[in-house]
Parts: sequence; structure tokens; C-alpha cells
Amino acid sequence: MSLKITEDCINCDVCEPVCPNTAISLGAEIYEIALSRCTECVGHFDLPQCVEVCPVECIVVEDAHPESREQLFAKYQALIAKNAA
Repeated sequence: MSLKITEDCINCDVCEPVCPNTAISLGAEIYEIALSRCTECVGHFDLPQCVEVCPVECIVVEDAHPESREQLFAKYQALIAKNAA
């Protein structure tokens, strides 16, 4: 599953720089996570880095977009291949 940032976000700016897939960006009001780029850090780290650093615990699993670890790893591989090209 991809992650999402809830409206509890305080725009503290700590999640964006730790995302290895550059999936996090500032939206109109709060930070947002691009579902197409979020691998929950699969392929990079054991735990999602944004969740680890968030001081208000506003980053949660996006239940509307379920993905297995295998799917997240496949997305990671596709992102790495795209970045290498």
C-alpha cells in the first residue's frame, strides 16, 4: 500500500528530504505523496523513512490503494530503471 499524509500535517518539512523516491512534495495546503512513486521505502530501507521522522504521526497507509511488498518492490525497480535511463 502506498502512504498518504493526513490533514494533521504541520508542514514541518522533515518528510520530503528523507524520501528516497522523491514521492513527497508540498501540495496546496500540506505535503502530499505521489502514489506512483511511493514504495514505502521498499528497496531502500526496512521502514518508511517519512513515517520514522514525522513528529505528528500524520503519515498513514492509504487503504484505497493496496499494494503487496512484491508490487512495491516492482515499482521500486521500475523507478530505478527509469532514473538510470
